[in-house]
Amino acid sequence: MKGICAIFILICHIGLGQSGINFVVDELPGNQSVLPRTIQTHTSVLPLIRQTALGLHQIHKDSSFLSISSIGEAGFRYGAGAQYRIGAGILLESAIKDKWAFRVGAMEGIGLSDSIYAPKSYFSSPLKNNTLYTDVRARIGYTPNAIFNFQVGLDHNFIGEGSRSLFLSDYGKPYPFGQIRAKFWRLEYTVLYQFFREQKNDTWFLKNGATHHISFNAAKWLNIGVFETVIFQPKDTALRRGYEVEYLNPVIFYRPQEYALGSSDNVLIGASFSAHIKSHTIYGQFILDEFFLTEIKNKTGWWANKYGGQIGVKGNIDAGKAHWFYRLEYNAVRPFTYSHLNNGQNYGNQGMTLAHPYGSNFMELLGEIKARKDRWSASLFMSYFLRGYDKGGSSYGGDIYVPYTYRKDDYGNHIGQGLGNNGIRAILTVSYLVAKQGNLQAFIEQQFRYDSAFDRYSYIPMIGIRSQLWNDRRNY
Repeated sequence: MKGICAIFILICHIGLGQSGINFVVDELPGNQSVLPRTIQTHTSVLPLIRQTALGLHQIHKDSSFLSISSIGEAGFRYGAGAQYRIGAGILLESAIKDKWAFRVGAMEGIGLSDSIYAPKSYFSSPLKNNTLYTDVRARIGYTPNAIFNFQVGLDHNFIGEGSRSLFLSDYGKPYPFGQIRAKFWRLEYTVLYQFFREQKNDTWFLKNGATHHISFNAAKWLNIGVFETVIFQPKDTALRRGYEVEYLNPVIFYRPQEYALGSSDNVLIGASFSAHIKSHTIYGQFILDEFFLTEIKNKTGWWANKYGGQIGVKGNIDAGKAHWFYRLEYNAVRPFTYSHLNNGQNYGNQGMTLAHPYGSNFMELLGEIKARKDRWSASLFMSYFLRGYDKGGSSYGGDIYVPYTYRKDDYGNHIGQGLGNNGIRAILTVSYLVAKQGNLQAFIEQQFRYDSAFDRYSYIPMIGIRSQLWNDRRNY
């Protein structure tokens, strides 16, 4: 038995290269995962793929390795309405030469959580006054050569350079997916096959998505992106479609294909840019659901002119042993964007939006500053926003889970309509890296929230310890 173990350990530590897959986490000041820019560097689709064969940085010294870490969290929100969340689990990461990368993280926990701090896990169930949750994230990647990378998993994917994304974000719950990425010349082409679900009358029903993204480096410092996605139901009252075969084609355009199928599937398209100037980046996104140019020119506020935009700037500043990161970002999305005829066709998953956490009918200005020195880090996040909520039994286009057929008016629609809420979020977090294995951090967080529509001020202090491996930000 000892001989078998020795051979296994030896196999896990031989080789000449290394590959792996990053986590989708916050950008940090001085983060080593920030890649030196070349004409072949692409950073708009996360998580990034790490490959020494392509000149990217190396996490482990050897190409083949096996790493097992314990992970956990214990968070307490004290004061009036105290809440808690406690969980423990294991993280397994492995790579075989420069071809295969494996990552599985699982955490079992229990919490007494409100809607702000409820676990965003794929599996959860009520347990008396608590929530029992199993948070699983898994990803397998295969890189046969310098061009292709294939992935399958249960995880998040993120598209964009911003804190928020109007294309595909990681604020909601994870989902099963398959992914193909091809990198050649100045291009990186990504195809995602997504498997979502929604709940109706305590019963889950499936919905599917297919996404294309093209990242093109027009210059070493300038990137241009094109995005399209389609959401469709594998089954409705009239037809059992399964996963639409036509959408499996990795090179088609979804809008013409949708018309060819005669379907009412939900198609969104978008464009993005990012300009990299030394250690600073100016970036933006534009998302388009539907529009009619004549109505836009006439400024009628037609309900089906559904689109949104993002513009931002971010950067790293090094000052001796201290590292700083800053960001300033503006987002705005018109009413009824991302919504559709029913929950099986809207741009959401398990009751949460797949893009910006506010859904639609909002504008937001946010800023953040982060500092890091040795094992200590601190961050300050602040945002101001205007959101329009539904009222009087009519839809004003803010909740993507309300069908747009419930709209109050066809014309005169604008951002902030309905029950307008001017809100402020301010979050100060200080953390200490307890253990690099599993990225275990102890933290103290002070959060201030204000919502004018409800005349509500909230002060939420938190203290705890957590393995910061995936996004659990609640800054909205």
